[in-house]
Amino acid sequence: MDIPKRYRASLLPSFLYSSSAIMAAEMGAILSWNPRSPPEDTAPVASGDGGAPAGSFMIQAPNEPGKIEMYSPAYYAACAVGGIVSCGLTHMAVTPLDLVKCNMQIDPVKYKSISSGFGVLLKEQGIRGFFRGWVPTLLGYSAQGACKFGFYEFFKKYYSDIAGPEYAAKYKALIYLTGSASAEVIADLALCPMEAVKVRVQTQPGFARGLSDGLPKFVKSEGYLGLYKGLVPLWARQIPYTMMKFASFETVVEMIYKYVIPTPKDQCSKPLQLGVSFAGGYVAGVFCAIVSHPADNLVSFLNNAKGATVSDAVRKLGLWGLFTRGLPLRIVMIGTLTGAQWGIYDAFKVMVGLPTTGGVAPAAAPATENAHLKATENAHLKATENAHLKATANGHVKANA
Repeated sequence: MDIPKRYRASLLPSFLYSSSAIMAAEMGAILSWNPRSPPEDTAPVASGDGGAPAGSFMIQAPNEPGKIEMYSPAYYAACAVGGIVSCGLTHMAVTPLDLVKCNMQIDPVKYKSISSGFGVLLKEQGIRGFFRGWVPTLLGYSAQGACKFGFYEFFKKYYSDIAGPEYAAKYKALIYLTGSASAEVIADLALCPMEAVKVRVQTQPGFARGLSDGLPKFVKSEGYLGLYKGLVPLWARQIPYTMMKFASFETVVEMIYKYVIPTPKDQCSKPLQLGVSFAGGYVAGVFCAIVSHPADNLVSFLNNAKGATVSDAVRKLGLWGLFTRGLPLRIVMIGTLTGAQWGIYDAFKVMVGLPTTGGVAPAAAPATENAHLKATENAHLKATENAHLKATANGHVKANA
């Protein structure tokens, strides 16, 4: 049986990206498909830009030139580039906040508060001191962003395909969590060396001016493996952070479109959708900062002190200090950072013709498509078998005659 190519595609649950209008159109096409007729693609949904549904960010059909096919290598590459732009630039922009936060974690006696921390840095290092460590910040978080967003999109589809449409819709939150956790494990391998150098440069005045002289000094002092000394605490900080970042973002955005904005997502303007992405990202960032802050204190402590251990950090900081030292500043920083990241990431996706992330509720009956196709295929096979048997019987009758 020659099933049209579009129905052989991997079944990522349509609620992750598709609009309700597109789902309805595709379901109608499936229900009206006749397996005995020549395979052909259904007509595209009416649009205002030659293939994409009017008012939506859905990309055009994969066979149209100049468009990125969903879940193709080009799609994941585009998501990775969006991650580079969103994470690298935003982390570099908040370097002054990060600098004060790290020093408050390492030396709370000297850096007693946010305002006094900025004052001390300005007095001792001048304006240029606020951007100490910006190069390893830019490079490290650009690499992390590429892996974080690119692999999140990959693992989200991969786990959805394993679960199947029905269970993927039912357990979508679990898919968000496992997909983001898997992506962050890889992303932190790219981030860890630059994070180690960044913290050392920012918290030890005189150690180095930046990456060019800081990296050789760090390697000479602690070896190449020393660059990954903080990997486990980094995982402890970043994996919960990223799980919260993606799962809460997807949930918050869906709730905004469901309860706050009366217009369906595919009918909202691009600026409004990007505004929702920023708002959802900011709310997600607040939760991210809270759940990952103890590990952030550990990372700063371990990368600042040669030979330090986790138990040393707990003894010196105490449990209360581990959870609260530098937290208000980090909430402001991470909330703004995460909101900006999602806004930039989705803006980049829109620019290259891809839909924004999240915001569409799951289909009511995601298993219907599979069931109908299977029933149609079985009916076609049975009809073919009966026709073959009938032809064979007729042949025997003619031969006997």
